[in-house]
Amino acid sequence: MRERIANLTSNVLNPFAVSVAAILLLAFESTPTAADALKWAGITAGVSVLPVLLTVIYQARTGRMSGILTATREQRTGIYVLSIACLAVGYTVLHYLQAPLMLPAAFVGGLCGVVIFSLVNLRWKVSLHTGFVSALAVMLVLLHGAIAAVAVAPVLLMGWSRAHLGQHSVAEVIAGGLLGALTVVAVFEVFGLP
Repeated sequence: MRERIANLTSNVLNPFAVSVAAILLLAFESTPTAADALKWAGITAGVSVLPVLLTVIYQARTGRMSGILTATREQRTGIYVLSIACLAVGYTVLHYLQAPLMLPAAFVGGLCGVVIFSLVNLRWKVSLHTGFVSALAVMLVLLHGAIAAVAVAPVLLMGWSRAHLGQHSVAEVIAGGLLGALTVVAVFEVFGLP
């Protein structure tokens, strides 16, 4: 039963799904209509999440990666480089199209986070899963206050899940969670977001 819960948590709250959730959250927070939010979310996900996801699926299917969500530390390097490129291009596109400030700010945060994770990845495999869930939880708390503190529960569940499945040590889980949270706090502070 624990194994099933751990796998379900890791699969449902994977970095790609959490990225889309964060994009939707920020798009709806920063636009006046649902149509505008969906337009910006589509553009944002299309230049950031989709290219990386398609590359990971391709590499997993051709045997270049051990799995869509379980790459070894060495297999992550190329994905980090692609992510950095997509975030840089995405920021440029969003800036050029004059997207609501929260979206390009998120790209700056994502770019900083991915650079940090990729540098740490040269020596240590910190938990991306926990980092992404932690970042989303902090975003929710910063945008909606104490009522959103319940978003911390999935962070703890994810941390347990990744350690239980043997994907990460407890230290790697904690480091991933802290890096995700601190990156969001820094971006909100620098950009003066609510």
